[in-house]
Amino acid sequence: MTNPQDELEALRAQVASLTARVHRLEHSSGIEPQISGTQATPTPPSPPITKSPEQPPIPVSREDAERRAMPTPPPPPMLQIPPRPNVAAPKFAQAPQRSSESLEGTIGKLWLNRIGIVAILIGVAYFLKYAFDSGWIGPGGRVAIGLIAGIAVVVWSESFRRKGSAAFSYSLKAVGIGILYLSLWAASQYFHLVPASVAFVAMILVTASTITLALTQDAEILAVYAMIGGFSTPALVSTGENHEIVLFSYVLLLDLAILAMVAFKPWRRIVWGAMLGTGVMYVGWAAQYYDSSERTVTVLFASAFFAVFAMVPLLTPLTRSRWHSGMSITLMLLPLVNGAAYFFALYAMYDTQVVTLTWYALALAAVYLVLSSQFKRVGSDPSVVKTVNLIHVAAAIAFITIAVPLKLDAHWITIGWLIESAVLLFVAVKSEAHFLRIFAGCTLTLGVCRLLFIDNFNVQTLIFNARFATFLVAIAIMAGIVAAGERYASEREMPFVKLAGIALNVLTLVALTSEAEGYFSRQIAETYQHHGINMYEVTRQLEIARDFSFSAIWIVYGAALMIAGFWKRSAFIRWQAMVLLAVTIGKVFIYDSRELQQIYRILSFIALGVMLMTISYAYHRDWFKLSPRKSGGAEQGAAS
Repeated sequence: MTNPQDELEALRAQVASLTARVHRLEHSSGIEPQISGTQATPTPPSPPITKSPEQPPIPVSREDAERRAMPTPPPPPMLQIPPRPNVAAPKFAQAPQRSSESLEGTIGKLWLNRIGIVAILIGVAYFLKYAFDSGWIGPGGRVAIGLIAGIAVVVWSESFRRKGSAAFSYSLKAVGIGILYLSLWAASQYFHLVPASVAFVAMILVTASTITLALTQDAEILAVYAMIGGFSTPALVSTGENHEIVLFSYVLLLDLAILAMVAFKPWRRIVWGAMLGTGVMYVGWAAQYYDSSERTVTVLFASAFFAVFAMVPLLTPLTRSRWHSGMSITLMLLPLVNGAAYFFALYAMYDTQVVTLTWYALALAAVYLVLSSQFKRVGSDPSVVKTVNLIHVAAAIAFITIAVPLKLDAHWITIGWLIESAVLLFVAVKSEAHFLRIFAGCTLTLGVCRLLFIDNFNVQTLIFNARFATFLVAIAIMAGIVAAGERYASEREMPFVKLAGIALNVLTLVALTSEAEGYFSRQIAETYQHHGINMYEVTRQLEIARDFSFSAIWIVYGAALMIAGFWKRSAFIRWQAMVLLAVTIGKVFIYDSRELQQIYRILSFIALGVMLMTISYAYHRDWFKLSPRKSGGAEQGAAS
């Protein structure tokens, strides 16, 4: 085997020889050699060629002659290797310096500073108390000192913010703002130096100044301080009198100011704080001063508060992407909490006027539907838009569901819920809003449970009565779910479609059985009414006929269910028929064989036996081609 090193040396020698030949040809023809990359090293001139004495020719084989006669291929172009870049040697990574935010730095720079400020404030407070006790400073001087000190602390805090200590600066501002509020309160309520209205206006100015600082310095914590001070102002200057319009007008203006702040700054926490403060103000006033004579004004203010917080999801702030780039607890819960609080306030004022509450519930449902459509215009994230839209739709559905029992009575409530569930399912299928299917299922469950366990019907006729009509509505909705489920339901939703099929059969059996039970119960009641309590034998015959009718209904329905299962080639339907037949068999063999008279007993067993034999024969003969078909070869083998 040839050595690779030898082959490489041979290639190098050949390349060098070819390069020299090319150079000689260029030199003889007067062509200057092209220099690329670096300068070419000049080739020394070739020595003169002298003829050597004649020597005998060397014998050449035929293969060598043919190989030498072949034209020599041109040499491959010289590869131009770019100069190696001047790469600096890598520097060794320096060891990370120890963070200045260590425990020692935190204690020295933060906690000692705060403790020192607190110590100074306590010392000044003791000095002022001593001066007050000694009579050195009167009430006016005390209030003036408080106002000057509060303003001075706020101004002083700015120097810390400019030096980079923003958190400490905001803490000092909180101290200064608190001193201003307390000083104004003392001037009005403690020393009675100024009227409550003057102190109220002064506190409003303090709140407005704090809001301005929060916006200009982009400090949410200052907005929180402003909110706390703003909602504390009415309590600080309260005179113990009922001033509903003044109080709620102020709270409404404060809520609007907070709404304006969150329109430019995505400060969601102050939204919840404003809602909490508004609720505390409202409940505190209503517990002490509300009277039915003031209901109109109170409803107007409650509606205004609801409108303010309902606008929060519709804001298009300058920092829009921060509000709408992702889902948040505020966008999810605020619409629901706001609507619930407003309706509870209305319920407390209209607890005995059901019709008015019903209209309010329907109006709220309409408002939420409008808001759901408006949010699509301001949202930027499709997932957020869809979720918030569905939350508003869910709130609308909830208020419609509340309005149904308020407006309707007895079985009409059940019918209303059932029809509402059908409408929701229709909208969910058409709009492909899976979220609505959940609400439709909950509403349908409420309607069915009320139909089975709560509604108490006073039925006087067979079939044509309110109970059977209500059952027909529920049965029709279940049948529609089954029919639509076969076309539109996903694989994950098929169990619910099958559950609706079971509910369809159960409701049908309950409806038919209830009609039979009601008919015979009315007959028994009429017997007692016309013939007295001595008609035991007559009533006994009616009870036996009633029990037999149950078995007859179940046998006939089971047979119809089995036929439907064969016709639709549905094992699921046939299994339901088998379960019903099993229950019927148990009733016939355990109950009917003991309790029924001879004729009813004979009819029960014969009817059950005939139906079972018929079904068995249908399975045996495979009338409906349920068994898998045999292959051609298997059929021929079976025929032979």
